[in-house]
Amino acid sequence: MTHNTAPVRLFLTAVLGSLVFLSSCGQDGTAKCELSPEVARVEAPVQLQRLEQPFFRIKTVAEAQQFVRQHELFADQFLQRRQYPSEEVLGQALVKLATNAGLQKLGKEAEVEFKDTNALQSQLQRMFQHVRYYFPDFRVPPVATFVSGLSQDLFVNDSLMVISLDFFVGPKASYRPNMPEYILRRYAPAYLLPTAALAVSSKYNQHQLTNQTMLSEMVQFGKSLYFAEKVLPCTTDTLLVGFTAKELAGAQFNESKIWAHFIEKNLLYNTAPFTIQKYMGERPNVPEIGQTCPGRVGAWVGWQIVRKYMSEHPNVTLKQLMAEKDPQRILSESHYRPKR
Repeated sequence: MTHNTAPVRLFLTAVLGSLVFLSSCGQDGTAKCELSPEVARVEAPVQLQRLEQPFFRIKTVAEAQQFVRQHELFADQFLQRRQYPSEEVLGQALVKLATNAGLQKLGKEAEVEFKDTNALQSQLQRMFQHVRYYFPDFRVPPVATFVSGLSQDLFVNDSLMVISLDFFVGPKASYRPNMPEYILRRYAPAYLLPTAALAVSSKYNQHQLTNQTMLSEMVQFGKSLYFAEKVLPCTTDTLLVGFTAKELAGAQFNESKIWAHFIEKNLLYNTAPFTIQKYMGERPNVPEIGQTCPGRVGAWVGWQIVRKYMSEHPNVTLKQLMAEKDPQRILSESHYRPKR
């Protein structure tokens, strides 16, 4: 599972909130942040390394090569060292990065924002405990933090997770990702863990590989968001889906009108990528529905469909949900009919 897959990449969502759990959470605003006894018993130790610290001590090619030798898994998978013609060339590239004044400044800002390593480790462990509670065969990958120079926000597969802290420093950072503001606002400390949760969800989120329709995309994203809310139960909907509070309130108030738009325009079984992108992709709004309708609203609707399906089927496990490939079955058996 890598973080390069499109379903995860569209979201950039997470929760860290200055590394402190939020006190009121979930769609109904009720507090449910206590770790359940069942989850608390799950073993999910996290090996966390702050690799940006030794990285910024690099001054020579020899020191860079030593860094690579000491962190071979990181070098192979995140730095992609096999793409370099030689370790000498990789070393030179690392020296150039590590001694760059701008990146050093950003690294110091990341160090200040994420100075509490124990808190970060604890947050990750809680998330992984929930993942292993629902998926006992899940292997907790070692986790490394890094300052990548805004090249990749998060990388994860079965053997490694790398979090680029420089992406999540927030609006006060000296340098920020080159993205529109409606995306950029989600690159802040409060948007870190759901990015990780959504990335992990791709390991389990089964879906049809052909004949992708609007509905299949909606349900696929909805399953990812439902996975994230289950493994991060102390997370507000705004942080999971990346809507502002105003956008979320508007979507909830107009849910029946939004759903009516999909039905009246015969969008659910549309297979045109351009049309699907209008409702599923990154946009400041979806004017086809309304000027205040937030981008990616189709993913939010898919989430509501999945929630309704799970409320109608209390015996269906998260593992069974994620393995379900038939979006029509989920829609039909959800009896999703929003009313306002």
